[in-house]
Amino acid sequence: MIYKFKNHIPVVHESSFVHPLAAVTGNVIIGKDCYIGPGAAIRGDWGEIILEDGVNVQENCTVHMFPGKSITLKKGAHVGHGAIIHGANLGENCLIGMNSVIMDDAEIGDECIIGALAFVKAETKISSRSLVVGNPGKIIKEVSDEMIAWKTAGTLLYQQLPADCHESLEEVQPLREIPENRPVQEDFYKTLNEFKSGIN
Repeated sequence: MIYKFKNHIPVVHESSFVHPLAAVTGNVIIGKDCYIGPGAAIRGDWGEIILEDGVNVQENCTVHMFPGKSITLKKGAHVGHGAIIHGANLGENCLIGMNSVIMDDAEIGDECIIGALAFVKAETKISSRSLVVGNPGKIIKEVSDEMIAWKTAGTLLYQQLPADCHESLEEVQPLREIPENRPVQEDFYKTLNEFKSGIN
C-alpha cells in the first residue's frame, strides 16, 4: 500500500517493486531496482526517507525516525528480514543483518556488515568496511574482499527480483494437490556461488 500523508506522496521508480502487503507512507523516495518485501513499513510521516538505487528492504522491516529527521539508505544497501532502521543513515553496499536494530543518528559506513540481532546505539559512527556484532554492537574486524563480494552477489539477486516480481508475481488460489508437472526452481544458492567466483 502506498499512502499520501500531509500532501507528501511517495515517489517510486517504475523499475522498483513494492509488495502489496508493504506500507510506504508520505515523504519517501525510492530509486531504481529496489525491492520492498511484504510486511515492510517505510514511514515518511515525520521526515524524509530516501532509498537510493538497488536498495532492498526485506520482509517485516521498519524504517522510521524522530520528527524533523531525514535519512538515506545509500546505493545497494541490503536490509535483512525483520531489521529496524530508526533515524539512521546507511552507507553504500552495506548489509544490515536479520532482526538487527540501528538507532537514531547512527551512521553506518560503506560496505559495512552488521550481524544478525545486533544493536547499534544512537549516534554510533561505524567506519567503512567494519563487521559489527552483538548488543551493544561492537566492531570485531574489517570486512574482507571475499565477504563484500559475497554480500554484493546476494544483493544483485535482490536487484533482479523486482523485474521478476513485475513479470510473474500474481495473487492466485492455492492448488489442492501437487501437480505431476510441478516446475523445478532454479538453484539460487548455486547461482550465487557461481557469481561470487566470477567476481573474485
